[in-house]
Amino acid sequence: MTMKGKTGRTLFLLGVECGGTRTSAMMMRTDTGERQTWEGGPSNLRLRTDDQLLAVFRNLRRAFPSPDSLAIGMAGVRTAADTERIQKLANEVWPGVPCATSHDLEPALAAAPRIPDKRGGFLPQILVLSGTGSCCLGVSAGGKRVKIGGWGHILGDKGSAHEIGIRALKALAYYLDRDGEWSLLGSRVLRRLVLNEPNDLIAWVHAASKDQVAGLAMEVFDAARDRDRIARDILEGAAASLAADAISTARRIARSGEAVQFVFAGSVLLRQPAFAAKVKRKICQGWKRAVVTPLKEPSVAGAVELARRLIEAQSQDTPARVSQRPETWHGAEVRDLPTLVPEATQMSPTERRNPRSLRLDRMSLDRSIELFLAEDARMLKALHGVRSEIRRTLEMIVTAFRSGGRLFYVGAGTSGRLGVLDASECPPTFRTPPDQVQGIIAGGLSALHQSIEGAEDEPDMGAQSIVFRGVGPKDVVVGIAASGRTPFVWGALAEARHRGARTVLLCCNPHLKFRKGQRPDVVLAVDVGPEILTGSTRLKSGTATKLILNMLTTLSLVKMGKVVSNLMIDVSASNTKLQGRAIRILQELTGAGEEAARTALVRSAWDVKRAWQTFPQRT
Repeated sequence: MTMKGKTGRTLFLLGVECGGTRTSAMMMRTDTGERQTWEGGPSNLRLRTDDQLLAVFRNLRRAFPSPDSLAIGMAGVRTAADTERIQKLANEVWPGVPCATSHDLEPALAAAPRIPDKRGGFLPQILVLSGTGSCCLGVSAGGKRVKIGGWGHILGDKGSAHEIGIRALKALAYYLDRDGEWSLLGSRVLRRLVLNEPNDLIAWVHAASKDQVAGLAMEVFDAARDRDRIARDILEGAAASLAADAISTARRIARSGEAVQFVFAGSVLLRQPAFAAKVKRKICQGWKRAVVTPLKEPSVAGAVELARRLIEAQSQDTPARVSQRPETWHGAEVRDLPTLVPEATQMSPTERRNPRSLRLDRMSLDRSIELFLAEDARMLKALHGVRSEIRRTLEMIVTAFRSGGRLFYVGAGTSGRLGVLDASECPPTFRTPPDQVQGIIAGGLSALHQSIEGAEDEPDMGAQSIVFRGVGPKDVVVGIAASGRTPFVWGALAEARHRGARTVLLCCNPHLKFRKGQRPDVVLAVDVGPEILTGSTRLKSGTATKLILNMLTTLSLVKMGKVVSNLMIDVSASNTKLQGRAIRILQELTGAGEEAARTALVRSAWDVKRAWQTFPQRT
């Protein structure tokens, strides 16, 4: 293939495939098709720091001429934030060079030749990959992408070398215990690992790496050729798993009866022809018009092809797909989200400089404390201005609880942490089921104690969090964002509204302009004014948010009968302090002595409400 740029000069295309075992790169000259290759160490996005990835990229820069276009497929890529991270690092090493980024399956699929269909297009393609790990990636004729598998060796990798190896070890232990049988496969495994007897496998497998376990697959294949029954059963199961995933992928990207190209890739399928034939046979049984082809080019050649497509699109002034959006991975069908974030007619008050704190760095401690207290007093006055919105939100939550619905808080950073905190306090305070009030934070668990850069900028991930929590028409979703413009929150609110849930925006920005059809059921915008520390919304904004969340859960659960007078009759007495509180609550409600209250609580398994109901009720 030859190709020239707009100026007619020779172009250099660089493709990079970054895997958990090694990094491969290939540069191609477009005038002659000449290729130059390079290999280095592993570079899985999840297992390498930015500095380590930069070191790999800088080695590539030294190995090749400066590229005109670049494509990087990297293991571990799952989200838009992941692709942006790679783009940022690549731009640091190759500034100004167009770069396409994706997970490491895209290059493998791009390396496969396309098969024309009768309509002038191409057949849908499915990459069926089985190496150390495994997964399937399908692309429909229209470009829809579906990924099944790719969960790693703990959660998935069905039909991979790792799964074959670990299943071999488990089968050997099982049949030794049940039948006293140590098969040919067992002898091969001990020989390979230089172990003396089966008990030695316990220590070995605890210390073994993923690659070492995967290496045992070779012994399984050899034993199967020697007619070992255990080995044959393991491979039969592995082939069935791979074929089932491939067929499931086909059902999601193609019509029943449509021809589909299945591309085999990875060392297990490409180096074990008998096993590949078994998988092919099972796929053809499940999908009658399957066209099965092995991947003949190295995957890194597909990365070069992606770089070529990128620069070709630019030369034709057409939009280029520079990264793969993960919305269809793992079966999560999330709709294409429109532009969600509302415009701001003015700068948010929380971003303005506070004229009363301009000399903060030179104030005495006493004056600084007075300033904080005065600003919080201003914030409390602002809360009075949204009392009707708080009441409307409470009415929706109570209605939801009475119909079996749930309350969800969604936020990022400080806002997300406050939501998770308030939700986590409900079970011990009110003995609510753990799922009745739930907190969702951009970036997940790690974001509770550290900043997750870029997590709040992904509306798709906010929407997916709603999908996977099973939000429905009975539920209420409260999006928390000081600025009112956090994309993660708006993705969640849009998906919740689409699913029939009631929605609330809790923010500290009264200057929002909502697009048609996207305004939440309630907008709770508290104008707390500028922060003492400019832009630090963990201060007044955070305090106002915490006060409102306190009201939402406390008052809604009061209306659900969790409180008598001002006493928590559903408190979970899970430690000595709370048991003492439960005794005092029961004494207050019944007038009983301490010993009688304790006895009643012990009999009711420290359930205050049940214990209270055993006493004569006061009028």
